Amino acid sequence: MTIRILLIDDHPLFRKGVAQLVRDDEELELAGEASDGETAVAMADAVDADLILIDLHMRAMNGIETLRALKALGVRGRCVMLTMSDNELDVLEAMRAGADGYLLKQLEPEELCQRIKQSVRGAVVLEDKVAGLLAHALNAPPAIQHAGFTEREREILCVLADGHSNKQIARLLGISDATVKVHIKHLLRKLNVSSRLEAAVWALQNPRFRQTQS
Repeated sequence: MTIRILLIDDHPLFRKGVAQLVRDDEELELAGEASDGETAVAMADAVDADLILIDLHMRAMNGIETLRALKALGVRGRCVMLTMSDNELDVLEAMRAGADGYLLKQLEPEELCQRIKQSVRGAVVLEDKVAGLLAHALNAPPAIQHAGFTEREREILCVLADGHSNKQIARLLGISDATVKVHIKHLLRKLNVSSRLEAAVWALQNPRFRQTQS
């Protein structure tokens, strides 16, 4: 299956470079490109991309605003930030706005293609530096380290941390998508985070929760 990419970046040289990189990979297809958020949102439905790469600092409509508008539109594609910024506040704001990943522009071309493919398969795509920033920002107090997970919540959080989507979690655990959504809602509340990606990072940084008893 060819992976359709929508690329949003207001730097023409970088955008053209990534576009060429996508064209050179036989598993990827450039579905569209936009130099600003408003244009991207307007074309998102027609493009129907599997993955949307979004620059963070753009003129007029920035990357976070673009991300929120795309999520409100109900796009089916995964949204991954591709930016120069490794600022902790930028990372957190993107995750809380619903980003499915956060990558830095310093990535090697081959690694960017690999991360795109991983994201479409449902993985959480974060560079080590970004994961470290999130872990620091989400450094939970002791009370949160034993958040009173039920056994099912613990199972779901373990699978979520491996980068699986709701449908994949439901299939793996033999439960419905709706049940998975309810459990994830409870997990986010108990962890005091606002996105599944934050929950996944918490789980990866706190492996001992797997052995705790509810």
